[in-house]
Amino acid sequence: MSKKKDKGSKDAIDAEPGEGIDTEPKVSKPPKRHRQFVERYPDLAKAWEMMAEAASQGPLDAKSARLVKLGIAMGALGEGAVRASVRRAIDLGISTAEIEQVVALSAGTVGLPSAVALYSWVRDELGHD
Repeated sequence: MSKKKDKGSKDAIDAEPGEGIDTEPKVSKPPKRHRQFVERYPDLAKAWEMMAEAASQGPLDAKSARLVKLGIAMGALGEGAVRASVRRAIDLGISTAEIEQVVALSAGTVGLPSAVALYSWVRDELGHD
């Protein structure tokens, strides 16, 4: 099979091991204002990264931890945190269905109007109307 395969395509399932499939995780670029803030306050950025590293030490795998963090961001109604968490979830290969289930699970806690706002933020980050 010489045709380049996309990770999510049907053809990728038929590919030989390692053939045409990008094994490097995609890392989305933070928004411009985030990059400007980090440039302006590099010590805060370093402290934030140290806290994130310390928090990642535990039994949860990266996917589970990201879904938990997405749920926490949703419960706090933190638009920036939700959007960033969705981008990171996509980078980890978490599916649209899994991300949207977190929105549905949040509805009982945050209420329907807030869940609709969360859904809107998620759909924006997923590139859907």
